[in-house]
Amino acid sequence: MILASAPPTQLILSVLASAAYAWPAVRAAHMGPVSARKWVWAAWALHGAVLSWSLLGDAPRFGFAPALSMTAWLVAAVYAVEAHIFPQLQTRWALCGLGAVAVVLSALFPGHAMASSASGWLPLHLAFGVACYGLFGTAVVHAWFLTRAEHRIRLAEDPHSGLPLLTLERLTFRFVGSGFAVLSATLLVGFVFGEAVYGQAKAWRWDHKTVFSVLSWLTFAVLLLGRRAFGWRSKRAVNMLYVGSVFLLLAYVGSQFVMEVLLRRTP
Repeated sequence: MILASAPPTQLILSVLASAAYAWPAVRAAHMGPVSARKWVWAAWALHGAVLSWSLLGDAPRFGFAPALSMTAWLVAAVYAVEAHIFPQLQTRWALCGLGAVAVVLSALFPGHAMASSASGWLPLHLAFGVACYGLFGTAVVHAWFLTRAEHRIRLAEDPHSGLPLLTLERLTFRFVGSGFAVLSATLLVGFVFGEAVYGQAKAWRWDHKTVFSVLSWLTFAVLLLGRRAFGWRSKRAVNMLYVGSVFLLLAYVGSQFVMEVLLRRTP
């Protein structure tokens, strides 16, 4: 960790981005929808600048916190696009709060320096992995919206979801299907080109990251098969999505957190 290990420009951008996320979250009851969207767009742009600086600067770094930060940024991007397609969607203050936390964590734990001699396959593998996290993160957010809307309907309240239940469910599983495809590609690249990506010493092996990645793949495969063959919906499907997402989170973020924070080692 160390805050001092991050460049000053990145720290300034991180403070601005986290403040821009936090302000509409704190002022939710006193801010109109137009003003809130402007703040969220500003936060998203600043967040993107932070990520660009950390990944494209003179000394690119990556680790568990940058991975979470990129996931939060991708989820925010998807939600912003959906808000234009479905204007009835409301600004979600919990997402703003999570975005602020992700930016702060990335500043506190900027990760390890990426070797300049790394294989050209490594950026592709990381891009697949981050895209996978973003897609499943978006699916989890939609599943949460879906659960809240169903709960409100059972209580005979206005669901306030902004979207019909069937639309939310359809969007959730579109993201699950897309995430499963990208996860499959990520595992395939790691298995077939593991030696080229990581070097002979770090080729495909059954470590914690691999085991949790395969467990998540199997969970999502069963979920998609069960939905197609048996029509799984609602609580059962959402719970399986949560389980698979936890396995996926433990695969990279969990293992890197142990390495970087608890054991203080670099890969």
